[in-house]
Amino acid sequence: MKNWRNSFPALRSRKDEAGYTLMELLVVLAILGLLAAIATPMVLHYLDSAKVSTAKTEVSNLAAGLDLYKYDVGRYPTTQEGLEALVSAPQGVDNWNGPYVKKTTKLSDPWGRPYNYRFPGDHGEFDLYSYGAHADVAKNDEKPPIANW
Repeated sequence: MKNWRNSFPALRSRKDEAGYTLMELLVVLAILGLLAAIATPMVLHYLDSAKVSTAKTEVSNLAAGLDLYKYDVGRYPTTQEGLEALVSAPQGVDNWNGPYVKKTTKLSDPWGRPYNYRFPGDHGEFDLYSYGAHADVAKNDEKPPIANW
């Protein structure tokens, strides 16, 4: 007699089908979670160091722009004029030949806060600095991690 189950594929036994058990899936998820827990702090560390490196480069570029401003105008921008003087001419300034910075976003550090600028500076002709990610806990006597001196 002919086996009637072979005639209907939907009625076949599921014993011969391959698949993963719930336990196997849980083990794989646990391993992936462990790898993510180990790798995440390392990635965050590299991201933070990349931002510090970017900020140092931007401070160096802004300092070069300030030097060009001084060459054209004859003086550095005042503290009140700030770094915006590199983008648009302050009132009453002759011989301004800018902009000395291409993007206004370069006037802010990678953490979204504006760079601190002081003229005359305490550490040189001008001070240009950022406290980085920890600006809220910075002390006045503490040297900023990103500075032109």
